[in-house]
Amino acid sequence: MKKLTERLDSLRQLLQDRAFLEGKGLSNEVNIRIFCYEASDEMVVRHFVAHHLMDASLSSRILVCDMYEMFIEICRDMDILDSIPDMENEDGGAYTLEQLHGAVGDDEFIAKLREMAVPGAYDVLILTGVGDVFPFMRVHKMLEAMQPYFSDTPILVLYPGTFDGSAVKLFNRLSPNAYYRAFSVI
Repeated sequence: MKKLTERLDSLRQLLQDRAFLEGKGLSNEVNIRIFCYEASDEMVVRHFVAHHLMDASLSSRILVCDMYEMFIEICRDMDILDSIPDMENEDGGAYTLEQLHGAVGDDEFIAKLREMAVPGAYDVLILTGVGDVFPFMRVHKMLEAMQPYFSDTPILVLYPGTFDGSAVKLFNRLSPNAYYRAFSVI
């Protein structure tokens, strides 16, 4: 297997490839790709995103959406962010997680994404922060919810775990979650 830095360099090239951007070779499937890496390489991937995907020399216009940052913004918009630590201290983590799942779901994430993703303003949507937003949001659920709204946009998920073509396994440790609509990349 190629070293991570070589795979990231190949990914940068792929993001500028017309066939990738147009979803060619996917047999009319949605253009969702997953780039898997070891969770221990998170900082390398973050550095790559910050310094190599936001580079003005790229021919593709890339929108990077950090799912954890979106979660924080949604909680801030709902005016619940400051109350989360107190709720956890008073009622426990399980109760807090249950309340957050009830308040912040797919619809809120999709609404935030649609605010950020101005149609025609970008060529590729990249989702990061998948590990950070766990357990508040699961990427397989997010991708399912996104399909009707982003069907014409290539989506790339930077995923700290594995994807075998039919299931994602976060951190390569948690129970796999079925998701078959994506394709592994590099």
